[in-house]
Amino acid sequence: MTAALFDPRICELGEGAFWHPEREQAFWFDIHGRRLLSRHEGQELEWRLDEKASAMGWIDRDLVLIATETALIRFDLRDGQHEVLTALEDDQPGTRSNDGRADPRGGFWIGTMAHDASHEKGAIYRYYRGELRKLRDKMSIPNAICFSPDGRLAYFADTARQTVWSQELDNKGWPASEASVFLDLTGTDEHPDGAVTDTQGRFWNARWGSGAVVCHAPDGHVLHRLQLPPAQTTCPAFIGKDLDRLLVTSAAENLHGPQDGTSWVLECKGARGRAEPRVLL
Repeated sequence: MTAALFDPRICELGEGAFWHPEREQAFWFDIHGRRLLSRHEGQELEWRLDEKASAMGWIDRDLVLIATETALIRFDLRDGQHEVLTALEDDQPGTRSNDGRADPRGGFWIGTMAHDASHEKGAIYRYYRGELRKLRDKMSIPNAICFSPDGRLAYFADTARQTVWSQELDNKGWPASEASVFLDLTGTDEHPDGAVTDTQGRFWNARWGSGAVVCHAPDGHVLHRLQLPPAQTTCPAFIGKDLDRLLVTSAAENLHGPQDGTSWVLECKGARGRAEPRVLL
């Protein structure tokens, strides 16, 4: 599995890699730059945002849900118009959104964290059919939100704690039991960042600071370790018509290497992603 440059634009904090299944188009964010970026048919696209934003889900071909510092918004890709769907810690100016993804039931999970990554200032929420509910608090850097193919498990991480958990879900996508540890990376130099699962339930996890994406089997053992040029890999997403390539964002934050903050693509032979589900409002 070889890596190729997907987009040369440098993101101070690239995040939220996403493939829109109806548009067949890749998107990602530069959180600190307040930009939504895309590359489609060789063309570089960019939307300037009013606030830092980090994750998205799709509503229809032109409307997407975006998580910002203070809200979940409905955003029109045609003209940039937007409206607030629900506030998101708008009474806490010290926090912002971070990693997020839609679940197979049409809910949208989103993590929050302190701007300065202060200890346990963040949380994880789920937005489903107009309701925003807090699922977990005392998170420092929530990441790796993704779901098993059958929708029965959610995964999430706290990068600062070097831990990934799995969470059983009920038939409406709400937590059905206490979370259990899926990956314990404490005591290593591995820091779990964004993640996505494939059709076989394998867990593909970007490792902040390690310049890698690591593929784990459903039982957690390592299957593959894929190295990329940027040191701070942040978020993977399966892209392309056949969902057989892995887009990986990165961050140039506090680094000055020529590849830091750029976005890369891996050809993943033998692996295929699943189309992101529509968010149900």
